[in-house]
Amino acid sequence: MTRATGRRSGAFAPTTGQEMAERGWDYVDVVFVTGDAYIDHPSFAMAILHRVLEEAGFRVAILSQPDWHSCEPWRQFGKPRLFFAISAGNMDSLINHYTANKKVRNDDAYSPGGKIGLRPDRATLPYCQRAREAFPGTPVIAGGVEASLRRLAHYDYWSDTVKRSILMDCKADLLVYGMGEKNILQIAKRLHAGQNLRDLRNLRGVAYALGARETEQTGFAELPETPLATTPGLKETAGEVDWKLWQKVPSFEEVKSQKDRFVDATRHIHLNTNPFNAAALIQMHDRQAVIATPPDYPLSESEMDSIYDLPYTRRPHPIYREPIPAFEMIKDSVTIMRGCFGGCTFCSITAHQGRIIQSRSQSSILTEIETMANDKDFKGIISDIGGATANMYQMRCTRPEIEAKCKRLSCIHPSICKLLGTDHKPTIELMRKAREVEGIRRVFVASGIRMDLAQLSPEYIDELAAHHVGGRLKVAPEHTHPDVLMRMKKPSIDNFGVFAGMFEKSSKKAKKPKQFLVPYFIASHPGSTIEEMIDLAIYLKRNGYRPDQVQDFIPAPFDIATCMWYTGIDPMTRKPVKIASKLSDRKLQRALLQLFKPENYFAVREALIEAKRTDLIGDGCDSLIPTNPPKEALDKRRRESQRITDGDHYHTVANSAQGEKPGERGANPLKSSGYRPQRKTQQRRQGKKNR
Repeated sequence: MTRATGRRSGAFAPTTGQEMAERGWDYVDVVFVTGDAYIDHPSFAMAILHRVLEEAGFRVAILSQPDWHSCEPWRQFGKPRLFFAISAGNMDSLINHYTANKKVRNDDAYSPGGKIGLRPDRATLPYCQRAREAFPGTPVIAGGVEASLRRLAHYDYWSDTVKRSILMDCKADLLVYGMGEKNILQIAKRLHAGQNLRDLRNLRGVAYALGARETEQTGFAELPETPLATTPGLKETAGEVDWKLWQKVPSFEEVKSQKDRFVDATRHIHLNTNPFNAAALIQMHDRQAVIATPPDYPLSESEMDSIYDLPYTRRPHPIYREPIPAFEMIKDSVTIMRGCFGGCTFCSITAHQGRIIQSRSQSSILTEIETMANDKDFKGIISDIGGATANMYQMRCTRPEIEAKCKRLSCIHPSICKLLGTDHKPTIELMRKAREVEGIRRVFVASGIRMDLAQLSPEYIDELAAHHVGGRLKVAPEHTHPDVLMRMKKPSIDNFGVFAGMFEKSSKKAKKPKQFLVPYFIASHPGSTIEEMIDLAIYLKRNGYRPDQVQDFIPAPFDIATCMWYTGIDPMTRKPVKIASKLSDRKLQRALLQLFKPENYFAVREALIEAKRTDLIGDGCDSLIPTNPPKEALDKRRRESQRITDGDHYHTVANSAQGEKPGERGANPLKSSGYRPQRKTQQRRQGKKNR
């Protein structure tokens, strides 16, 4: 294998055929296709995977945000010697494109200038298909968040349907789920050594689809659906698979037509996320089987160090002339760990990074900080030192033999497991040493604080308040109603109150009394209807919180909360869950979170009347809104009425003598509906009439 030119030099990967030629390369081993702008920073997948492969001596080209209307961009590097690696980017492309109300977002944080439209919807599909078209027969490996969360049949919020595994539509040869560094390196090494795609099926953390004939030959279709099926002899017939435990989950046809079977499948999938005891999963799609092997094992400290110690430039590729918002936000941040054992039902972090914490060594982190401090463009301020959360560094189960058997989805809900190591001392020591590095002026913590854990260490809260908060600290109580919090796997709102008191005390002790918390709340989460949101609104009013940002629940693929949203059933308890699925209800819930805004007055009033809580309308101190609407609310209503009726109250009729078509001037024939004089029958369409 030829060692890649530029190894350990910190050079960017070639992004065009010309850059490849300038390196003197006549081929590449891997073409990495991504929906994000190319940023060589360890917060971005394409940077990590490129550096890992480069360190092993492979030649990698990066095809960033290609024009997917043609396969020509995929051909510019020539045929990759090993494979195409396909990723939609750091986010699911549909979440990236659309709001919770299914409106197109105004910007894309992962694109230069925040421009939208530089990647397609469901980007994994056209990216894989163009790779196939460009070089038929070249292996196509899919990965990234979008592929990970759609590896089996899943509910798709944007089409409001249950879709089959993404493998069935993108036609990738293999799908790598999770973070993927070890797997992409193993895939490259094995293909380089002459192994074929079938030989890759015994890797952990991968999924693949079998053809109908192969499914029949392996006997997967006949396996019984049992809690855990042991199938001796499978090793010889299913591609050298080493695992003896398999679980057959309800088929795509079942989960699409029966919501109770979707619930069963969700439960089985999530109970098999611990890599130490998970079974391989089989899901039939008609006559074809989709296989997901058990999750990959967590990275060791030395493996984490080896990844983050690689020579990243920590900059976007020089081809970009406009700032990339996501980079501007994280360019001066430092990742210290991965994973989260919180198990929040609405969050995909655990599904992608795992619930077992994987931490870097203190020396590796401090070396990165020293490198940053020596950069002439660095201003001396670290914007964040954390990860999925800020205070889980080096926390893990204290009994490995129990961890290997545990099926619990959260180590801290409904209570903190007594076997969980919750010592904050490693985090405190790291924070202190980080701010002592020469050239470092401030070290902020911007990652979310897990408040129930932080309360176990008053010293940590003191350290945080005194040195690592820039006036505001983000926290996420998410809701106030106990039923909703139970669905979320979040602690009670009283827990937030305790933390708030401790933080205020620590801030005063540090002579920073003006520091305050910024709580985040979610509207329209499963279990939350207008009544529960009124409970939250009352809490906000009484405690003087005025959230600037409101998060609407988005049913992302794979999440437990998404199953609740789609089926109305909690898959873990099998109890019914109240759902606010109408867009009008979601609008009212959002307004209740920001009831202090005058323009939300009429929406809040509507919600209170609907919930029969008119006692909260008035001029008393306990009222949520006053009796009379403020001027701003009336002005907004007037503007909306004007916009809706604009042009409807005044009609001009075309003059046929001047050659104009009969009818109203300026009318758009494409938008006409109902009674139309130009129709032969002059009748409403039956479909429209019955809607």
